[in-house]
Amino acid sequence: MAMELAAAGYHIAVHYRQSADEAHHLLVELRAAGATAQAFCADLADEAQCEALVPAVSTHFGRLDAVVNNASLFEYDDVESFSYARMDAHWRANTAPAIVLARALHRQAATQQSQACVVNVLDQKLWNPNPDYLSYTLSKAALETCNTLLAQALAPRLRVCGIAPGVTLASGPMNEAEFSAAHRLTPLHYSSTPTDIARSVRFLLESPAITGTTLLVDGGQHLAAQARDVMFLTPKTEQGL
Repeated sequence: MAMELAAAGYHIAVHYRQSADEAHHLLVELRAAGATAQAFCADLADEAQCEALVPAVSTHFGRLDAVVNNASLFEYDDVESFSYARMDAHWRANTAPAIVLARALHRQAATQQSQACVVNVLDQKLWNPNPDYLSYTLSKAALETCNTLLAQALAPRLRVCGIAPGVTLASGPMNEAEFSAAHRLTPLHYSSTPTDIARSVRFLLESPAITGTTLLVDGGQHLAAQARDVMFLTPKTEQGL
């Protein structure tokens, strides 16, 4: 996403929490491609640090036109293992920061008499639910509702949109064969790639008539009912192919 937007002429603020080395590596890539870029450290689960992030970026660059909320906690739980602590951790990572950052961006846009946009990265799972990753799913469902509520509350200065990827990167114990099988489970036999997601983000940022809605970028995965998360389906699928 950062490289796609940099190629379109955006200056890039790279947020990180603990991944300083990875953030520095991305800065090197961005600057080598001719982009202006800077990294900013903040723990989004800490309300004060989250509140300070947009002003810090705006001070450095002089303005801020867009925020892409792609930071996420993705830890397994189900009904039996659910706890207040698990739910709180996912809420603090996946939901609350998006509200705080949107509010801060709106304040800046109002002050500068400019237009701005937020893109929240969601999950096709919300349109094709299963009970795996319960706390994660609930936090993303709340974030999807925020698209509507924030779009209503912060218009006309701020647009709020979402993208819902499908299987994009291998995660957890998933191996390459299982990852390929997961792609073939979709109606298009093709899910989403990082390039698809990046292009979708750019499309929403550059579409001034779109707000309060989500673009599903998942090869139609949300159309195929699944009783469990795809991570638990692909090993069986591979054995049956």
